[in-house]
Amino acid sequence: MGAVSPTPGAATAAVVLAAGAGSRFEGAEHKLLAPFRGRAVVAWALEHALAAGLDHTWVVTGAVDLAAAGVVPPGVVVISNPRWASGQASSLQAAVAAARALPIDRLVVGLGDQPLVAASAWHAVATSVGAPIAVATYGGRRRNPVRIDRAWWDELPTAGDAGARVLMQRRPELVMEVACDSDPTDIDTVEDLDAASGPG
Repeated sequence: MGAVSPTPGAATAAVVLAAGAGSRFEGAEHKLLAPFRGRAVVAWALEHALAAGLDHTWVVTGAVDLAAAGVVPPGVVVISNPRWASGQASSLQAAVAAARALPIDRLVVGLGDQPLVAASAWHAVATSVGAPIAVATYGGRRRNPVRIDRAWWDELPTAGDAGARVLMQRRPELVMEVACDSDPTDIDTVEDLDAASGPG
């Protein structure tokens, strides 16, 4: 569905980072597989990213095999990150490496533990124009997803547990904000899950 791209021929990939151990979550299973409103937490994030209708939709996995767990919907490509334990930057770099092998010009990056970030937020950030980096805001607060144009992928961190935030802090003049009507709640703990699990 390349028609959503802001310029002709510019392909865009949605990337859901879902490789971490989720060590703060003390439930019976990995937080991404915990039941949330009838489905796994990560299933919501993947379905929303896919529903944005971008040219590609990827999920970067690591600590848990999401494909084997049966929570990856058709149309989402799994990218395995064997270096997931080294931090989020390695997962972002795994997506960048995959994108470099294809005619992809933009990555729109979100997190697998944010099940309530709607497709509309992914789409709005992906199709925004005017700056090489765009970040979703909710009530004026910056959260995910974040769009990074190809020209700036070399500036993304290669180590550590931070992703595009590092680049945005270093080069604020490159960043535009995109106001989104959605809920960016992170599911980091069992308490977070319980608080977010009210009526949909």
